[in-house]
Amino acid sequence: MRKCPFCAEEIQDGAIKCRWCNEFFVEKPAVQAKWYNKTTTILAGFLVLGPFVLPLVWTNPRYSQQKKIIVSALIIAATILMVYATGAMMKQMQDQYKMLF
Repeated sequence: MRKCPFCAEEIQDGAIKCRWCNEFFVEKPAVQAKWYNKTTTILAGFLVLGPFVLPLVWTNPRYSQQKKIIVSALIIAATILMVYATGAMMKQMQDQYKMLF
């Protein structure tokens, strides 16, 4: 048994409405994550902006310190790999262009 917060009468623990004062007990909704703290936003941001999404990772309150370090390392490694692949592709394109002329 617990007391009604509105009229202080005894009510059952599972009650959703007080039988004495007819007030409903509304649970406060859980705070939703902001759009920029969602994992899908961070992933999409990385695909578009690359390493410029790192501040979103480090300001995300849902990530632990260890997760922030791991995600940052993965983002940096993927960025280095993409820069290397872009350089190799540019060199191959220059070689192909030289062969044409």
